[in-house]
Amino acid sequence: MTTPSTSTATSTATRTLRLGTRASQLARTQSQTVADAITAASGLPVELVHISTEGDRSAAAIAQLGGTGVFVTAIRQALLEGTVDVAVHSYKDLPTAPEPGLLLAAVPPREDPRDALVARDGLTLGELPAGARVGTGAPRRVAQLRALGLGLDVVPIRGNVDTRMARVVPGDLDAVVLARAGLSRLGRLGAVTETLDPLQVLPAPAQGALAVECRADDERTLEVLAALDDAGTRACVLAERTTLAALEAGCSAPVAAYAELAEGDDGPELYLRASVTALDGSDGVRGSATGPVGDAERLGREIAADLLDRGAADLMAASR
Repeated sequence: MTTPSTSTATSTATRTLRLGTRASQLARTQSQTVADAITAASGLPVELVHISTEGDRSAAAIAQLGGTGVFVTAIRQALLEGTVDVAVHSYKDLPTAPEPGLLLAAVPPREDPRDALVARDGLTLGELPAGARVGTGAPRRVAQLRALGLGLDVVPIRGNVDTRMARVVPGDLDAVVLARAGLSRLGRLGAVTETLDPLQVLPAPAQGALAVECRADDERTLEVLAALDDAGTRACVLAERTTLAALEAGCSAPVAAYAELAEGDDGPELYLRASVTALDGSDGVRGSATGPVGDAERLGREIAADLLDRGAADLMAASR
C-alpha cells in the first residue's frame, strides 16, 4: 500500500479561494497583489475570476450611468451568490452605504493617493500654456483644475490607463491627469511629469486604497483576510469616506477628501482635509480637522457639516 506524500495530502486538503475582479489590466494587477498577499499569509492558493461590470461594458460617462456602484455591483452579486469567495475593489468605487451580507474584511496599505500629470514634453501643470487640452475622467479633477485659473481646456475622457496616456503623444491632448497609485501599480511612474500637490488638487476619498470584501458569514475567509488589514489606512479612508457619506455625495461628485496620519502631542492623530468645488471652477469650499485616530468618523462628519454650512450642497447641486 502506497502512503500519500505530505505535499499531495496537503494540496488535497487545501481549498482554493476564488477572487472576483474586473478584467482591466489595472484591476487584475491590483487583485493579483491581494491574491499574492493572501497566499503569503495563509498558504492558500487563489484563483482570479474576471467579472464584467456595467462600467466596463458602457462607453458612457460614469456620471451618466449613475456613478455609484457601476464598477462593483456585479462583483458583489457574484460574492453573495457564492460564485467567488473574495472581492477586490478600488475603494473609491464603492458606494458609501454598506452592502447587506458582506463585510469589508481588509483594507491593505494604500499607494500614494495623490494625482499625477502625464504631459507632453515633460511639462508640469504650471508650464502648460493657456488653452492646453488636459484630459481627465473625474468631475472632481475637472472642477479643481479649472479652479486653478490656469486657462486650461479640461476635457472629460474615459478609457483605461494606457488608452488615456496614448492621447497625449502624439494624440489630441497636451496632458492627462490620472491617479498616481494606478500608474505605480502598472509600472508607469516613468511617464509622470508631475505629482500634484494636494494644495492644488486634493485627492478623491479613498484614492489609492483597495477594499477586500467577503461574505459576512464566511468566518474562515474573514480570518484569512484579517492579516491583510492595515489599521492606519483603514482609519484614514474611514474619515475620508465618512465625509463623502455625510455630504450625501456619490463617487462622481466634485468632492475631495484626504486624511493623513501625523504624530500629535498624545500619540498618532488624523489630519483630514476636504473640499467641494463647482464644476466650472468658479467657487469652492475647503476645510480641515485634526483628531485622534479613533475619531475618524467624527472628524468626517464634522468637516462635512462645516462644508455644508458654507454652501457645499449648492455647489454639488449645480454640478449635477
